[in-house]
Amino acid sequence: MQIDFTRPLLAIDTSTSYLSLALSAGNQIFSRHLEAGNRQSEWILPQIQELFAEAGIGAADLAAIVYAQGPGAFTGLRIGIGVAQGLAAPFDTPLIGIPCLDAVAFQIQADCVLAATDARMGEVFYAWFDTVNHRRLSDAQVGAAAAIKPPAAAKQPQGIGNAFALAEPPPFAGLPDMPTAANYLALAQSGRYPATRADEAALLYVRDKIALTAREQAERKQNSAL
Repeated sequence: MQIDFTRPLLAIDTSTSYLSLALSAGNQIFSRHLEAGNRQSEWILPQIQELFAEAGIGAADLAAIVYAQGPGAFTGLRIGIGVAQGLAAPFDTPLIGIPCLDAVAFQIQADCVLAATDARMGEVFYAWFDTVNHRRLSDAQVGAAAAIKPPAAAKQPQGIGNAFALAEPPPFAGLPDMPTAANYLALAQSGRYPATRADEAALLYVRDKIALTAREQAERKQNSAL
């Protein structure tokens, strides 16, 4: 599916506690990046309408809608894809899913990048990339930060992502920087990510469990107090 990237493009990232939006229209980027907490579903449509008003366009004018595909916050991801599909369906607008770890990794240029983000429950989402040559060096995974191993023959890995702000970060040098919707927009405009029909859009999950049980939470608190 071919996309005309000279036309307006909307990017939605709700994979973290932030509501991040970016709209490319008329050679300008209109954006929002707000700490939303659990109010993403309340704020997202009004904020998108504000962006449309600033750019002087409507949903019918969009060439495509870009969305954060995951892994990330379970509820946030579902809010983002749901809104993207709702805006796209009446106009048969294509959707472009960008894996969240790609957006994290491509903030820096290096031949061995560890993109790692906080997955909660004492774990991180992570994947390895060669961002110079636009290659993934591993699939997206989830696990303990301390257990992450670099690819074979990796030299001087560079890390990026909010996992590097955790009390127990990955065992590599890294920056805690996270992308905004503008980063997702730029990756989509590279043409390296496929567009799909709205009803075919999907999220990327790397674990089924989304929360600790009460017993597991109590055990973790007890262990951390020892």
